[in-house]
Amino acid sequence: MSILNGVLRNTYALLSLSMVPTVIGAWLGVAFGLNFMAGNPFLGFIVFMAIAFGFFWAIQKNKDSGLGVLLLLGFTFFMGIMMSGLIGYTLNSYSNGATLIMLAFGGTAAIFAVMATIASVSKSDFSGMGKWLMVGVLLLIVASLANIWLQLPALMLTVMVLAIAIFSAFILVDVQRVINGGETNYVMATLAIYLDVYNIFTNLLALLGIAGGNRD
Repeated sequence: MSILNGVLRNTYALLSLSMVPTVIGAWLGVAFGLNFMAGNPFLGFIVFMAIAFGFFWAIQKNKDSGLGVLLLLGFTFFMGIMMSGLIGYTLNSYSNGATLIMLAFGGTAAIFAVMATIASVSKSDFSGMGKWLMVGVLLLIVASLANIWLQLPALMLTVMVLAIAIFSAFILVDVQRVINGGETNYVMATLAIYLDVYNIFTNLLALLGIAGGNRD
């Protein structure tokens, strides 16, 4: 049990550290106006997925070494750059953009705290949810790609709300997997939970912009 607690502690420590390159990447992206999705969203998505899966493969291959940690931090820097388009849009489009970003950060932190606590204390087994949640993620990707052409506001809102719900549930699965010994590598555990937190934050921020953004 002490070993598993050590994995969880290391996971949370690396997760906290991973926020630093994410913020740096987002700041640089906003400062230099980087937005890979602006010109051709579909092509941008393909390039993003290719780079992301390249990182996934490299991190998996080097998960037991210090290089794995460096690759993970490099990935979070890349994800920060990818987030910069949304951050820049929020700051430039809404007079309360900075407030919306802080609200999204606080909301994401609250969701993580609640879900991680439930995963830690609950006697329920959440592992069975994993495959259904993955199906949900695939459907979200298909719906998001379709909406590049459809441009349906209702579909966009639905995707955002479902994404927040699905990745919140993924925190239950991913944290409990570490606690139960299903994942004993803290680098891979951090990668999984980081993706949960990242997707909650970005979708929550976009949703807050639509619901509470002030364009005055």
